[in-house]
Amino acid sequence: MEQQITRRNQVLTNHLLVHGEPTLLSAAPPLSSNSCLSYSPPDLNEPFSFNPTDMRVYLDSHNIPDRDWLFGLITQSQLFNPKQRGHKVFFSPDYNQSMEQQREMTMKRIWYLLEKGVFQGWLTERNPDAELRKFALFEVVGIFDHSLAIKLGVHFFLWGGAIQFFGTKRHHDKWLRDTENYVVKGCFAMTELGHGSNVRGIETVTTYDSNTGEFVINTPCESAQKYWIGGAANHATHTIVFSQLNINGENQGVHALIAQIRDADGNVCPNIRIADCGHKIGLNGVDNGQIWFDNVRIPRENLLNSVADVSPDGQYLSAIKDRDQRFAAFLAPLTSGRITISASAIYASKIGLAIAIRYSLTRRAFSVTRNGREVLLLDYPSHQRRLLPLLAKTYAMSFAGNYLKQIYVKRTPESNKLIHVLSSAFKATFTWHNMRNLQECREACGGQGVKTENLVGHLKGEYDVQSTFEGDNNVLMQQVSKALLAEYIAAKKSNKPFKRFGLEHMNNPCPVIPSQLTSSTLRCSKFQTDAFFLRERDLLNRFSAEVSQFQAQGESKEYAFILSYQLAEDLGRAYSERELLQTFIQTEATVPAGSLKDVLALLRSMYALICLEEDAAFLRYGYLSMDNAAAVRKEVTKLCSELRPHALALVTSFGIPDAFLSPIAFNWIDANAWASV
Repeated sequence: MEQQITRRNQVLTNHLLVHGEPTLLSAAPPLSSNSCLSYSPPDLNEPFSFNPTDMRVYLDSHNIPDRDWLFGLITQSQLFNPKQRGHKVFFSPDYNQSMEQQREMTMKRIWYLLEKGVFQGWLTERNPDAELRKFALFEVVGIFDHSLAIKLGVHFFLWGGAIQFFGTKRHHDKWLRDTENYVVKGCFAMTELGHGSNVRGIETVTTYDSNTGEFVINTPCESAQKYWIGGAANHATHTIVFSQLNINGENQGVHALIAQIRDADGNVCPNIRIADCGHKIGLNGVDNGQIWFDNVRIPRENLLNSVADVSPDGQYLSAIKDRDQRFAAFLAPLTSGRITISASAIYASKIGLAIAIRYSLTRRAFSVTRNGREVLLLDYPSHQRRLLPLLAKTYAMSFAGNYLKQIYVKRTPESNKLIHVLSSAFKATFTWHNMRNLQECREACGGQGVKTENLVGHLKGEYDVQSTFEGDNNVLMQQVSKALLAEYIAAKKSNKPFKRFGLEHMNNPCPVIPSQLTSSTLRCSKFQTDAFFLRERDLLNRFSAEVSQFQAQGESKEYAFILSYQLAEDLGRAYSERELLQTFIQTEATVPAGSLKDVLALLRSMYALICLEEDAAFLRYGYLSMDNAAAVRKEVTKLCSELRPHALALVTSFGIPDAFLSPIAFNWIDANAWASV
């Protein structure tokens, strides 16, 4: 208690000092406050060692003029809710609107973009350039509003994608152009109340009536109702129905059919019931709905028949005899969905980081000397530790996302399995990262991060669902590990080299980690890849051995896999992070020598070492000694201080216009002044 009193007396004494000399209160002039804080643009004090425009080429990778064109279109319309704060105008949805108002605004914005030609060629042009342009424009839409992006994604990538992938010429001719022009509004009825990730188990049933040449779709029980169907509650006129197809008393498995659910005037069709899923923690601009089918009849031609068909007299026809292979073919549209979700998560991470880092370069707190100036947040090593490793991860994921898009638009039948595995791994990794990143950015902005207009806090609710839709992240990671295990077993059984999924490194001798790790070793890409190779190799060996051990104890292969879930999760993470590191190194190799390449090397080392630090597997299985783990941690701290001077340039390189960030990213004093509120 005595110490507390002494300390408080000292604090009060310091407040009563003038130039360090004690004075009598009666003789002292009136106390004056410190001079008011003023905003100093970080651009004046943070020189760039490289050109952010050059870095953006590697981050955005493609269609930069198209992206900037769409940014411009959005800022030209009052529909996108321009709001002046201080001397800047910002564009973001009005999240204070009711759910109904947000949905109405989403559709108004779609009509505006349609009129401006944004969607031209999204479904009617089928070539890599057209697909990349679609990806680029879709990413810009998501930067403005996740609801708008999801509404478009359901219509174009899911409904439209299903017609492209599952349909044949008759479907393409009838539906694609009308979809592109919004003559029809599509949705995608796969998920049910009782079945989400387990699509194979859905309960909707379709039979064929050979007397009328019609399919009959039925919801046999409440758990079979279609649920969370984006666009169904208010606007969709048609849907892709995923259903068990029962022909002549035999269940042929899950198939996809087109059904009309509303007429052109918006009236719900006969024998269809639709309900609203209601208010959500985010994405309230999307009208998610529930659908029941009460023996709904549709023409035979509405079966999407690229995989299988039913003849007029009711014979089931398919060139793919294996039901598992047929089922896998019906999941193809989800691949493009996972790619767009992955990219969307990274752009949301970029928004959060751009705001939080810009704020930390102008916001001060506490001084380290008695009369000294308060310190910028980003000059605190602890603040650097919070944000800069996340920045490095976001860069790594940007490069990996670009790689995934490139192999997708140039896909071949041989590459489809790789694309499925990569998109599953990246979707899980990127969306988990985004949620962690947004939370850290929210906290790094203090109380300002809670304010909706500053975005970082609100975006958590908008993007949280990404961990669940189009594949629960944990389930996706188990799919990744299952694919790796199958490749491992096949290679061992045939005694042939590994050739797929980047596992070729397992054909080489096992890497050896040096007993002592110096700074130069830790930053060497060879050491980094060796460490990641060692982890993946060992975890795959362990996973295979554990599954085999459970099988030897009498468990089925499927249940043995379930029991080995911890190693499956570790392996999925190891695979994803290794792919990210390799694509980072490949991108870095394309950059000419100079300051930009030097900064990328710092980011790559930060990415690799933070992965080593955060994954307990490196210590759990002895890939790193305790001393080496300590060396890694120390090196991450050094990298933070070396990246600190480049922080502003690195977030400027994201290429996100100021108008799509938030007031605290700029003059937050001006934005909150009496004249602005």
